[in-house]
This record gives sequence, structure tokens and C-alpha cells, in this order.
Amino acid sequence: MTGRIEGNVALVTGGASGLGEAIARRFVAEGGKVLITDIDVAAGEALAVELGEAAAFARLDVTQEDQWIGAFAHIEQDHGRIDTLVNCAGITTVGSVEDLTFDALQHELDVDVGGVLLGCKHVIPLMKRTGGSVINIASMASIRARDYLAAYNAAKAGVTHMTKSIALHYAHKGYAMRCNSVHPGVILTPMLEKVMNQSETPDALYAEWVAGHPIGRLGRPEEVAALCLYLASDESSFATGAEFVLDGGSSL
Repeated sequence: MTGRIEGNVALVTGGASGLGEAIARRFVAEGGKVLITDIDVAAGEALAVELGEAAAFARLDVTQEDQWIGAFAHIEQDHGRIDTLVNCAGITTVGSVEDLTFDALQHELDVDVGGVLLGCKHVIPLMKRTGGSVINIASMASIRARDYLAAYNAAKAGVTHMTKSIALHYAHKGYAMRCNSVHPGVILTPMLEKVMNQSETPDALYAEWVAGHPIGRLGRPEEVAALCLYLASDESSFATGAEFVLDGGSSL
């Protein structure tokens, strides 16, 4: 099946690498038009050039409200509509309750929770005109906690429940907008390497991750992108406020 989202206009945060990059690539391959946003300007611009006329890039720090407003103004000027928002930008702070500083916790929440809230809020004026799908990338860490991920567990749990609140708001207002959360297990991305670099025993940590997935391996970005494609398409038109778990069985 091809062209599953032909003409769909999407904004993908954290789109310069990892999951965001895979999602942007899949959306374009299926007929979508994507505004890639990230704080990594060089990587984002390079990806947009590679993907051709169906893609563009804009710098977006998801913690900055004025930049969100500017990104949607960019979309409106170029396309006059938005059909899909993927809130993929995020960070992973390693630290237990004993190790974690308050500043580190606040930064994690600002990016992973605050950034999602701002996107879900400021997309409304444009998306409610024609309806659409908001996809929030949460994590299996919001379902199954780890002692060394106190801030990340809290942030992704917040995204999960906030998604449900947002979905109800959209529905009660009659906006024809849907909002769902995606919960990947451990996925092979550059962010994974950053987490490993924060560990004193990266090889042991990697082995622990693999062992924690009953399917026997870590996930691939393309697998998460395939699920996001479904949520961006009309095939998922009856789904809102739902948790879509894609974690190789790790939360069982």
C-alpha cells in the first residue's frame, strides 16, 4: 500500500534524527508533506534537502512558546492547513531519586511534558479548521518504571495521561481532532547512545535492555514510524486518547 497519507500536511518535532527522522521519511514516502523541526539546524536542513520538495525545515525549541506559534504560522503560510502533529522531541535524563537534581528534573519536564503541551495547544487554531491527528511519543517507561530513570518515568507518565485529557478536550469541543500516545520500548536511536554514555557500564546496560524485551531484540525506528503512519491516516479515525504500545513485550 502506498500513498496512505497523500497530501497530508504534518509537523514533526525532533525530526532531524532518530524516531523523528524515521517518521518524517515514512510520511514523505507515503505522500505526505512534512515540516521537520529540531534544534539541530544542520541535520534538519540536510534531511529536508534530501527528502525534496515534500519537506522543509524550521528550527524549533519545543520549550519556547513563541517558536511554536512561529512554526504553525510557517505551516499556514505554506499549506494553509495542518493534518498531523507528531510530538517526538524529547530527552532522557539518567538518575535515581537519590542522584537526580531538581534542575535536571525540571529540564526533563520542560522538554518532554511542557513541549508536548505547547504543541497540542497551539496546533488547535489551524488544525480545528479541517480536523486532524496529534501523535505524542511517550514510552514504555511510562508503564514500567526503572530506578535510574526517575525524571524520564515521571515525564513520560505525564505525557500519557495528559494525552487523554487533551483527547477529551478536543472531542468535547467538537474539533474533529484526535490525540493518541505511542509507547515504544528501547529503540536503536542516537538518543540511546546518549543514555549509554551516561552509564558507567554501557555494555551491561545494553544487555539488560535486550534481555528486557521478550521478543529478543531492541526496536527499530522504522517500526515506530509505521505505527505513526497508521495514526496519521484515516485508518485510525476512531482512535483517540489511546495508548499504542510497541515495546517488544517489555511492559508485560
